[in-house]
Amino acid sequence: MDRLLSPAAAGASRSPKSWVAVPLAFFAIYVIWGSTYLAIRFGVESLPPFLMAGVRFVVPGAVLVLWARMRGATAATSRQWRSAGIVGTFLLLGGNGIVTWAEQWVPSGLTALIIASVPIWMGLMTWMIEPAARPRAQGIAGLLLGFAGVAILVDFAGSTGGDGRLLPGSLSLLLAAAFWAAGSLVARRIDLPENLLLSTGMQMLGGSAALLLTGTLLGEWGRLDLGAVTVKSLLALGYLIVFGSIVAFSAYVYLLRATTPAKVSTYAYVNPTVAVLLGWALADEAITERMLVAAAIIVTSVIMITTERTESGIRTRSPASRPGGRGSVRGDRGESRLERLPTAPLEELHEVGVVGVLPEGPKKRGPRRGIVPPKEGEDPTLLQ
Repeated sequence: MDRLLSPAAAGASRSPKSWVAVPLAFFAIYVIWGSTYLAIRFGVESLPPFLMAGVRFVVPGAVLVLWARMRGATAATSRQWRSAGIVGTFLLLGGNGIVTWAEQWVPSGLTALIIASVPIWMGLMTWMIEPAARPRAQGIAGLLLGFAGVAILVDFAGSTGGDGRLLPGSLSLLLAAAFWAAGSLVARRIDLPENLLLSTGMQMLGGSAALLLTGTLLGEWGRLDLGAVTVKSLLALGYLIVFGSIVAFSAYVYLLRATTPAKVSTYAYVNPTVAVLLGWALADEAITERMLVAAAIIVTSVIMITTERTESGIRTRSPASRPGGRGSVRGDRGESRLERLPTAPLEELHEVGVVGVLPEGPKKRGPRRGIVPPKEGEDPTLLQ
């Protein structure tokens, strides 16, 4: 989803680590977010895809908005609500909605591998619209390598026998990845609340409205047979709401305080592996040599792209930040760690949020509002 530190937390020393909480939090962002692809597949077995995706984000969106307001976040303006709706439509309708629709036919593991290409699309789009951000040799090699890996996966889908909708579904996932990347770039150019919890919740609510409207226009209410909905699909939907969004995101926010952004960002490389293994173990999805080769190529390309961005000084921030560098989480005592977070695929918005690649923007003076940091000696809690 998103991330936020208050002015007092920016540049301050990290909160005390808990030898129990940190491993559990990493487990959450590694395994829970990696398992959401399989949960989506189980959910669409008996639930219409767009309606399911819309319901999925209503509850966590409302929880985040209420939580942020209870913690003192400034009420959003009508303009910010419109902006959140636009970004939510890109990320959750264009991104997650298409993923949910495609998983009616595309295996969850293959889906995760194709969606792992989000940073590749991000790098390409950033290069296209911001010539000053043109990648160097390593970045260009990473882009070419990444698209080669994606081509292997799509060719694999096209050459696989069975349902003829597998290839169109796989191609639609490329469109979903592009929507996620485009949504992140759009977010930097429009006005969104500086409080990232509030902004993420608003984006979820806006995106869920777009998903429910799309499902309605496609006639999914008429195809919804409550008597045919399975317990497995209902449990999958509940898992996506509670664990995929609320619990995993809370762990994500905790880790941003308790450890380094570089370590937290490793979930982007672990999630596809978890998704492939879970699909194989729990849904009898095949793992082929071609898939493994493509996975290795894509992950390598993502590492090449994101590490070059970090080295070249190009920074990232959540789509909940304000445009043109004005929304960067910066306090009176220096630069926030959040601005140095490498790009990672969202399915989360990934499930929960997407990270956009942004050049360093102009500094804005003055305090920032945000999550109240834990007092010295306290361990920051998860969602409470």
